[in-house]
Amino acid sequence: MKIAVVTGGAQGIGKGITQALLTQGWRVAVLDQDAAAVRDLSDEMPTDKLMAIRANVASERDVEEAFDKIKAWNKAAEEVEGIDLLVSNAGLANPVSGPIEKLALKTWQAWQDSHVTGAFLMVRAAVPLLRQRKGAIVIMASTRAIQSEPDTEAYAAAKGALCALTHALAISLGPDIRVNAVLPGWIETRPWAKAQVREAVEHRAIDRDQHPVCRVGEPSDIAATVLFLASEGAGFITGQQITVDGGMTRKMIYAH
Repeated sequence: MKIAVVTGGAQGIGKGITQALLTQGWRVAVLDQDAAAVRDLSDEMPTDKLMAIRANVASERDVEEAFDKIKAWNKAAEEVEGIDLLVSNAGLANPVSGPIEKLALKTWQAWQDSHVTGAFLMVRAAVPLLRQRKGAIVIMASTRAIQSEPDTEAYAAAKGALCALTHALAISLGPDIRVNAVLPGWIETRPWAKAQVREAVEHRAIDRDQHPVCRVGEPSDIAATVLFLASEGAGFITGQQITVDGGMTRKMIYAH
């Protein structure tokens, strides 16, 4: 059976990826630092193919303990050793860090730790298991790695670093492990939040119209891309940045 590890998998894009993998028959281990979201995920998806772990991916100890649990979980199910997919998706979701001249070092570091250090620690722990099954890594970057709004330097820098990390890993880990980045655009995640803050959303016409496909994205759009990148059909794709944004970054928008 195919086995995936998804970080930040209890809410938002990560939850959509988790749902899609389970639907396709994968075993999925989810790491998320939000304890309430982890509980909600386990309650909403009661299956022995899911293990949800409360963990901070920027903590070396949390990552090591999580992988010990994953190995024990798979051994108990008499699975062949190794994993097939790591989706490094966790990271601070709010892109706004404020004016650069007022940005505290510890605040800057929080963005880098949650995205970049977390990806490093997860990849380092996962590589031996991925090698055993010749698996794949998908790193969640963002279109904000290539374009910006004001006061988002910490987030943009972290996502840009993930793009660079992707191609470096692809060269270092090939041919055994393929590594690609997905760059989501505007993905509506509020209906996929934990129960206490979940809400339905109706987008304005102006929100839809700035996308050539005339809608805002959903986690399922990103999940479909992840599933493809994990498949044999993507066997000749590595080191790439796949933008999934409904065409928004290709549309020139002028104020009128």
